[in-house]
Amino acid sequence: MHSFLIALQFLTRFSLNLNINWQPEKVAASLLWYPFVGALIAVILISIIMLSSSQDPMLVAAVILAIWVMITGGLHLDGLADSADAWVGSHGDKQRALEIMKDPQAGPVAVIMLVLILIIKFAALHSLIKQPDDGIWLLMLSPVLARCVPMLLFLTTPYVREQGLGSAMAKYLPQKSAWAVLLLTALVVITLSGIIKGIILLSAVLLLVWFLRYLMLKNIDGMTGDTIGASIEIIEVVALLVLVVL
Repeated sequence: MHSFLIALQFLTRFSLNLNINWQPEKVAASLLWYPFVGALIAVILISIIMLSSSQDPMLVAAVILAIWVMITGGLHLDGLADSADAWVGSHGDKQRALEIMKDPQAGPVAVIMLVLILIIKFAALHSLIKQPDDGIWLLMLSPVLARCVPMLLFLTTPYVREQGLGSAMAKYLPQKSAWAVLLLTALVVITLSGIIKGIILLSAVLLLVWFLRYLMLKNIDGMTGDTIGASIEIIEVVALLVLVVL
């Protein structure tokens, strides 16, 4: 239960006001609960959509996007902004890229990336909301799949910073359990979306994760919390786009 509470506290802005044990092993085990937290976020969003079914779909999409950002506190958007600034502003200097990620100021590239991501997410939400009810429920797959990405990256990619939550996750992540959770999530995705659509969606996500991992290794020899957050945002958007197209 502690691991789930850590995941919920870290990935959302829900104030639990509980005495949570942040031991390194429990922090690492919290990764196993990330897809479930993604499902909880999706249930909240879908419930609001269903309660607002009589309203203008464009207005509902805008409200849902705002609530989505507020639930996560913009955590992953911040990682996306920092990563965009670092990858462009470092000019290939890996140490400079890591330093830029620590800079709290956002450059023009970060702003452009945030605007593009939010516009695309809004348009995809609008398209899904206009579909029949089963289309709305497919929205659940986006935040769930996106929150599988940290597990997959920690299983396959070195963490470049020596301190912080990420270093504990990299050291103590229960790998067999993580692979089991990823496999179970894949089966759930295929069950909910159908075999063909599910395989296409999973293939698109895995291909994009592989490409993002390639960029991380090329630019900074591994990953950081910022690049993980950026990956979550990008996978969310791409999953939504695939669901709209299919």
